[in-house]
Amino acid sequence: MGHSKTFRMVALTAFMLLLSSAESWAHCDTMNGPVVKAGRHALESRDIRYALIWVQPADEVEIRAAFDRALTVRALGMEARALADRYFFETLVRIHRAGEGAPYTGLKEGDVVEPGIAAAEHALEANSVEDLSTELTAALRKELGESFRRVESGKDYTLADVEAGRRHVASYVSYLHYVERLHKAIDSAGAGHDAEKNAQ
Repeated sequence: MGHSKTFRMVALTAFMLLLSSAESWAHCDTMNGPVVKAGRHALESRDIRYALIWVQPADEVEIRAAFDRALTVRALGMEARALADRYFFETLVRIHRAGEGAPYTGLKEGDVVEPGIAAAEHALEANSVEDLSTELTAALRKELGESFRRVESGKDYTLADVEAGRRHVASYVSYLHYVERLHKAIDSAGAGHDAEKNAQ
């Protein structure tokens, strides 16, 4: 694999994980997120397997019990059906989040999805990561280059100019922390919600 391609893949991994803040990972907390969609499929088809893939094996008993209760209540009418569905969705998302070590703060009604999550989903729908990789690599090169140049441009301050020295230190510290976050993001690739746990 060439240097350019290696850099692009590293950049893709790092930048996506940097975007994976608690708010971004909360995509699975939304009513139009993948976990609730799986719950809907399970209820409509009466096949719990759509939901089971989103929880840990140890949590399967609890999900099966919630699923059975929801199916029973759904049969009582439209209002009961809506309440039963909501109960099952909340239970499924809560257990999914707990299984990944992430907090649960309730289901979100909004349709707004964080840009990073939306871009990742679009790449999956397009069956190609190339456009996303190109976009993220360009953004990473730009941000890293600007941070580096700020440090370089301020390092020749004179000792008499304390304020210039402070500006240099600030840019230096910012640059080091930015690169440190990139390295940590790369090291935690594939960790799933672990990135979110560490952000708490």
